[in-house]
Parts: sequence; C-alpha cells; structure tokens
Amino acid sequence: MDFVSDQLSSGRRFRVLNVVDEFSREVVGQLVSVSINGRQVARFLGQLLELRGRPKKIICDNGTEFTSKAMFFWSREAGVGLGFIQPGKPTQNAFVESLNGKFRNECLNRHWFRTLDEARVEIDIWRNHYNQVRPHSALGYVPPEQYANQAA
Repeated sequence: MDFVSDQLSSGRRFRVLNVVDEFSREVVGQLVSVSINGRQVARFLGQLLELRGRPKKIICDNGTEFTSKAMFFWSREAGVGLGFIQPGKPTQNAFVESLNGKFRNECLNRHWFRTLDEARVEIDIWRNHYNQVRPHSALGYVPPEQYANQAA
C-alpha cells in the first residue's frame, strides 16, 4: 500500500491510499480523503479484510500513517504483519509504485476534479476498469480479477 496525492480544481489537496494485491495485481481498495491518518488506514484495512480475507503481510513505507500506534494495534489484532521498506528504497514496494504511476497517468492526470465526491466516482470507475477490463502483460494479458479467479 502507498499514497498518491492530487488536488481539486479549487487547489485543495487530497490523498488516495492505494492497496494492491501483489499476486493478482488487483487494486484491492482505494481510500480517498483530504487527510488520512493511521486510524483511518486501520479502519479501511479492517473493512478490506472483511471483504477479501487476511493477507500474511502488507508492505508499506515508513510514513507516519503506517508507523502509528493505531496501525501497530490493528496489525496485532488482525494478525497481519506489516513489512516496512527501507527509507528511500521505493523499489522494495515495486508493485504499488508501478500501480501509482499507472493510476496517475490513466486517472488523475486525465481528470480535473471539482469535488472530492467527483474524484471518488472517477477513481472507482478507473479501479473497476483496471481490475475487470484492462489486460496485464505480467498476467498473460488478462485482467487482474480474471487472473485471480483462474488461480482460485
């Protein structure tokens, strides 16, 4: 998981937490908000666990949201390990970094959002297309959801 930042047409900044499954390359979830703290990340990950099941580990950088007490306690309670990359080594979290680039080029750079709700709608549309339609060369040119279903 990792963050991407953008701004609304008013100049107000917002952030998107991208969570990607390294196996299927599927975008598991995207949390869109003006500010996101550790408690919000923990709550969002808890919701994702209910929908998707529990991974063994989530890889992230050393941002304050991920190293917070809320995330530490969530990790222990949920039984999910947090794997922190070395500072300044984004290639250690290459799958989400690659996703962030595609997300910026294919969604954020193509839209001028007036409101946060408008951003959420367009981001949901992009995520659904990315997961259900867009073929991935690393997955044999099938979309991530199809690849995950075939593997199951």
